[in-house]
Amino acid sequence: MSRIFTHVIRVKYADTDQMKVVYYGRYFEYFEAARNEMLRDLEYPYTRLESEGIMLPVVSAHADYLSPARYDDEIVIESVVSKLENVRITISYKVFEKQTRKKLVEAYTVHAFVSASGKPVRLPKPLAESIATIAV
Repeated sequence: MSRIFTHVIRVKYADTDQMKVVYYGRYFEYFEAARNEMLRDLEYPYTRLESEGIMLPVVSAHADYLSPARYDDEIVIESVVSKLENVRITISYKVFEKQTRKKLVEAYTVHAFVSASGKPVRLPKPLAESIATIAV
């Protein structure tokens, strides 16, 4: 059974463009914040990965923008591990306006587990076991 992780963000004025909506690139920063919290909740924050010599770069990213978020909106980012492979993980995101639950964005990011030198590595067994219990 998959586990959905939620992260709430209030849109800052600096996140909006001239049209007063969240600039599209900001969503990838929101996804990063949600991903950080998801890993922290799994007791494997980025600091632990890095202390074990593992990096988690984005190798692919995609987003479909369905409706805009605006300054001061509270948005909910739902994250779920949608695919887990030997050296890759795919995390899917859904972004909603908190009050109305109107869906704003659907997206995913694909990450590779690599050593500090950039060579692919298997994810740590404790993390693999933790993720396997919550992945789709």
